[in-house]
Amino acid sequence: MLAGITGITGALTLGTPARAARKGPERPVNILFAIADDWGYPDAGANGSPAARTPTFDRLADEGALFTRAFCAAPSCTPSRNAILTGQAPHRLGAGANLWSELPATYDVYPDLLQQAGYRVGRMRKGYGPGVFPQWPHDPAGPGFPSFGEFLDQQPEQTPFCFWLGSSDPHRPYDPELGEQSGIDPAAVDVPPYLPDTPEVRADIVNYLAEVQRFDREVGDALRLLDERGLAGNTIVVMTGDHGWPWPRAKANTYDAGTRVPLAIRWPGRATPGTVIDRLTLLSDLAPTFLHAAGRPVPAAMTGQSLLPALSGTAAPREFVVVERERHARAREGNLAYPVRALRTDRWLYIRNFFPERWPAGDPDFDQGLQGVFGDIDAGPTKTQLLENRHRPQFARTFELATGKRPKEELYDLASDPHSLKNLADDPRQAAVKTRLRKQLQNWMLRTDDPRVTAPRTDFWDKVEYFG
Repeated sequence: MLAGITGITGALTLGTPARAARKGPERPVNILFAIADDWGYPDAGANGSPAARTPTFDRLADEGALFTRAFCAAPSCTPSRNAILTGQAPHRLGAGANLWSELPATYDVYPDLLQQAGYRVGRMRKGYGPGVFPQWPHDPAGPGFPSFGEFLDQQPEQTPFCFWLGSSDPHRPYDPELGEQSGIDPAAVDVPPYLPDTPEVRADIVNYLAEVQRFDREVGDALRLLDERGLAGNTIVVMTGDHGWPWPRAKANTYDAGTRVPLAIRWPGRATPGTVIDRLTLLSDLAPTFLHAAGRPVPAAMTGQSLLPALSGTAAPREFVVVERERHARAREGNLAYPVRALRTDRWLYIRNFFPERWPAGDPDFDQGLQGVFGDIDAGPTKTQLLENRHRPQFARTFELATGKRPKEELYDLASDPHSLKNLADDPRQAAVKTRLRKQLQNWMLRTDDPRVTAPRTDFWDKVEYFG
């Protein structure tokens, strides 16, 4: 059933070479894609973060476009990266919707499509995954290189390139010494209301931001290489993270803290410097964007939308995006998933939890050793403090927000509740809104061949092998 997906209604088939719309450059455009691991919105200076120091990201935003409403397709590494590579919603990727899974080689990925079109493709460090890829000759994100510089050293002058610069920053665990050396003032960090505001949590956030800064410096080094080799003027640079930050009620959750990401795109001559794009955007839009920019056809199976119209100011409004999750970590007895679909508009967040009887953050008494109990929450000082103090009044509310069971439906008015703390699903005053969003989600699931539209409690993803 999952392997037989062939297309989607309304998929883009844009294939006109970008250079045909203007006089130069004559050569196909190069692509540098820089992706952090667990870097969430708004943790960048250009996004208004009071403590994050990200001069490289800010530079890309100044010299290109800043996307203020960008979201991952899934708040979990493997399915998010699979969606980026394939341009498809995770539920269309079989086992690839789970963390630590396998992406079958039957799915097209944009690096392969560009390589077939004459591009030289490469990758450094974290690309696809985590997971296994026995059907592929190399990581689906591209063959590995020690660094971007060594990749460029071997680059033929007349050949376009597509390079995936993958970092493990700012994924846990953190080095407190790096945080101490960062110069970030703990008093300046923003502690969201779904976390306890304690010195320990502030120090944990400082350590996270120190790794964000390290990633930013590394991308800055890559930009200098482009400048030094005269490649910057004909290279699209995209900088983002694979999903939200690794905190309770964030990563592995479909609230904005788990799904909203920084995104900046620089394309000299195409993206007007200083452009701010508020249009709803998904990271699965990047694959069709890269293909469109290279003048290649976009496969009909891709659910993402090329961002070139958004960059040129000609994009039609996008009423909503959908994010989703299946199984994240090994966090429940029987290795069960916690499947969710969530529809995000400019103002509203509607969430459908398919197994409300299960624990959303993992079972409270199931400990596989790596992340501990509530295994969908990454281990770290914040989680430890939350668990050890769960019965104290200062922590009880935030502990319940992170770990408590959730109803079948959730509805949040993000205009007044940006952190999704007050569920309005049972508020009769919002019944019409809930009905409308529920119908939109249902229709989208139908259009994209989501197995849960006809079998909402399917156990397919419960049974997929976990390779972690």
